[in-house]
Amino acid sequence: MSKTISHYIQGAVVAGAGTREQPVTNPATGAVSAQVKLGSVADVNEAVASAQAAFPAWADLPPLRRARIMFKFLELLNQHRDDLARMITAEHGKVFTDAQGEVTRGIEIVEFATGIPQLLKTGFTDQVSTGIDNWVLRQPLGVVAGITPFNFPVMVPMWMFPVALACGNTFVLKPSPLDPSPSLFMAELLKKAGLPDGVFNVVQGDKEAVDALLDHPDVKAVSFVGSTPIANYIYETGARHGKRVQALGGAKNHMVVMPDADLDQAVDALIGSAYGSAGERCMAISVALLVGDVGDKIMPKLIERTRQLKVLDGMNLAAEMGPIVTAAARQRISGYIDAGIKEGANLLVDGRGFDGATAGAGCAQGFWLGGTLFDHVKPEMKIYKEEIFGPVLSCVRVPDFAAAVKLINDHEFGNGVSCFTRDGNVAREFGRRIQVGMVGINVPIPVPMAWHGFGGWKRSLFGDMNAYGEEGVRFYTKQKSIMQRWPESIGKGAEFAMPTSK
Repeated sequence: MSKTISHYIQGAVVAGAGTREQPVTNPATGAVSAQVKLGSVADVNEAVASAQAAFPAWADLPPLRRARIMFKFLELLNQHRDDLARMITAEHGKVFTDAQGEVTRGIEIVEFATGIPQLLKTGFTDQVSTGIDNWVLRQPLGVVAGITPFNFPVMVPMWMFPVALACGNTFVLKPSPLDPSPSLFMAELLKKAGLPDGVFNVVQGDKEAVDALLDHPDVKAVSFVGSTPIANYIYETGARHGKRVQALGGAKNHMVVMPDADLDQAVDALIGSAYGSAGERCMAISVALLVGDVGDKIMPKLIERTRQLKVLDGMNLAAEMGPIVTAAARQRISGYIDAGIKEGANLLVDGRGFDGATAGAGCAQGFWLGGTLFDHVKPEMKIYKEEIFGPVLSCVRVPDFAAAVKLINDHEFGNGVSCFTRDGNVAREFGRRIQVGMVGINVPIPVPMAWHGFGGWKRSLFGDMNAYGEEGVRFYTKQKSIMQRWPESIGKGAEFAMPTSK
């Protein structure tokens, strides 16, 4: 009998009112490891009510005391980093070392959130007008929600809830049902750290739970990470209900390889960023723009390295790439490979024939796909235009730097981009001219550190503020301006003119 993964409400695991369930599988073996409950509207209502009841006391707690709980949570996360990583590998499939890195990047957000007393400091103007002082407060919103994807079941929720909680909000997390176990483990660690019951809640589920959160009048803000169509839906629906929304969507990240680039470094960067986590990252490089004669020089190296990828069970420390998260995802990615062939791209390495039995004991029935490499991909092709979200690298030949920049700027997505070059002027112009939110110069996956914030441009981000960092503090608080004067400084008679700085 497989275990049941349920919800976390008011400081305890609860079965909930919903009766629907969904299997949780180990992608490496294909075996069902658990059943996850799919939350109903009643379950969402219970979680929101718990968070709403906990909000006044939590918001009134001094920021320093909230920070101390974050410090304790940070200590527990460091103690249990590998436990979380093993959960990620077991349900997502990414290799264990990559899962450790995911947890570490989440921990860095918690480290940032422990500085909340400083981050909530605002401005004060003495004598803004005669006898009047003016200052600003940043106050929490209330109950906020996070809707998070399967590919980072620890890091992406921690983009959201540590900053939200530190600011004085209460939180409802709706994780992906594909890898739900880490959400409950993080909830238990928060309780051990001293977080009051009701401040953090988890509702497992699918679209029914998402829509219930979007509809609920007590949910004041929603953060989301996922595909662009769903991000657009979340943004429009949440805004229509008067909520603050931060919805991060899809990506089609390019890497420009200039003729003067160190080709071995560029190959290392392309292999790691295209095939790491089986390409199931919103910051994965899925398009290589090969400038001038670079294509002829680099392609033999890319073919060799793609064929040599160590595709193994993620718990094998020698693994470079693990399985695809589900059988349906593997089938979808294979469909994109079929489309690339049909449209005339040159398939150099085909990952569809990978034998899962070679990945480890018991892996024959897992959801396996090898690294796949296309050359001579054209901008009108489906594999260039759409986000594949799998281990497929498309190589596009371009004549010069200007053509590379134009292709990137013309694409509907603007999440991440990279340029490999030794030329300082090219690097400077690339950084200034490119219409993408996160840019790497000789850095293949330019994910900003905790204090800088994460966010793309164009159809990769719906909303005005990025995730985490100071942008996150602004997203999870509302500004209040206070002007004050005392009776001794108030003149006689009514005032009918607009106040000025006289």
